Amino acid sequence: MQSQSENEEGPDRFISTELDKVRLDKAVKRHFDLPWIKARTWIDTGKVFLNGTRITAHEFVVAAGDRIELRMSAPKTQPKSALDRKEIVMFDEDIVVVNKPAGMMTVPHHSSEETETLDRLVLDHLRVLDPKGRRNKVSLRVVHRIDKETSGLVVFARTFAAQQALSQQFRAHSIERKYYAIVHGKIAEQTIRSRLARDAGSGIRGSVPEGRVNAEGEELGRIAVTHVEGVERLDKASLVACRIETGRTHQIRIHLSEAGHPIVGEKVYIRNFIGPLIPGYRVMLHAAELGFIHPKSDEAVSWTQPLPKDFKQRLKSLQLRSKASPKQVKPAQQ
Repeated sequence: MQSQSENEEGPDRFISTELDKVRLDKAVKRHFDLPWIKARTWIDTGKVFLNGTRITAHEFVVAAGDRIELRMSAPKTQPKSALDRKEIVMFDEDIVVVNKPAGMMTVPHHSSEETETLDRLVLDHLRVLDPKGRRNKVSLRVVHRIDKETSGLVVFARTFAAQQALSQQFRAHSIERKYYAIVHGKIAEQTIRSRLARDAGSGIRGSVPEGRVNAEGEELGRIAVTHVEGVERLDKASLVACRIETGRTHQIRIHLSEAGHPIVGEKVYIRNFIGPLIPGYRVMLHAAELGFIHPKSDEAVSWTQPLPKDFKQRLKSLQLRSKASPKQVKPAQQ
């Protein structure tokens, strides 16, 4: 049921939503028939209230029965960037290393309506942080990306030469990358090697047998290698560390799922899992370590990023549920 009342700045409206477990921006867009940019702008500027409380987070999840209000007469708040400036770990004339929050795309996708992507927000911050950047055209060049729901370290190049040098290191599999993940079940230390294809025969990405070819006689898939190490045993789950030699799309998610241990929060690569599902609002995967040879200085550089708050909270809840003391194999960065 939707109601409205008039005020000096336009109609105030409210609705008791029937939507459940839906993002606030999507609920506002749908209920009040708004374009994405308008729905998000009203949230950003403090015009949206949920059960009487101002909410400025697009990703806030509403539940059935919640009262969503548009208070057009409410004083505006200054929009807060989805990327805190402190998440820019380092930058120089050649590269930028950033800690990407979960829920944010690394770069825009042609079919996406996302406006706050990591590359765009980093550029906004660089124009302020880098005096030189204010005088010259600031640009970023994509070297790699991590999934929208994955948090952690990403590097961008700022020059063509840096992009070429880093891309060569990625092709040579010499980049050091370590991820933490919370997975279902008790998983053994192992190395997973397979050929990953865009369509493994079920309509989604996955591993295909060696030697399988397409209609043109070309072998399907590309080699992907993931090294999995147990970190901590939890209640019906495990904290693991994954080092990847290759960086195929969704590689870690697919490999862990095909090994029988899908990541907590996985919604795509989980069709064949028959055990009890552990709830997670996003894929519990974090890019914790990144290392490479600096494209200009030719020196080895590396960074480590602790587990984000939501990851630590999910981990802690599983630790508390463990009936026995968790077996510590190796302490995780927290």
